[in-house]
Amino acid sequence: MIGFLDLVLRLTIWFLLTADVSPANIIIGVAVALLLPRSPTFPAVLKDWLHVLWEIIVAIPQAFFEAVEIMVRPHSREDVVMEQVKPNRTPGLIFLDIFLITFTPKTIVLKYHEDGRYEVHRVRRRKRLKGQAVKHQEAQES
Repeated sequence: MIGFLDLVLRLTIWFLLTADVSPANIIIGVAVALLLPRSPTFPAVLKDWLHVLWEIIVAIPQAFFEAVEIMVRPHSREDVVMEQVKPNRTPGLIFLDIFLITFTPKTIVLKYHEDGRYEVHRVRRRKRLKGQAVKHQEAQES
């Protein structure tokens, strides 16, 4: 079953790259998906695939919300953080995790380290301290 899900992921990527669903392209896509090497890692669990697919569905409205938020309220703080890969992830699930992080406008994966970490760039709003808010308000009144 999981081998089938890996095949579907590879075919989906193939069809997105080629933008062609003709019979010849389907045959080529299946051949490429079957010929690509598989890594001898932990077998994926169906529950993990379903969880990632649910996260993708939830990420779509979140991405729209974050895009509007960035336009309405500027984000001037940036930082780079290291995030740990979830344990026992197959390369297909790691790809989908990276896709999820990069899909939302406030985050992007800069690098995947082979030791199981992502380097993630985040954009955030600068937090105001109470004293800064009072000074800002006094400056506007004068």
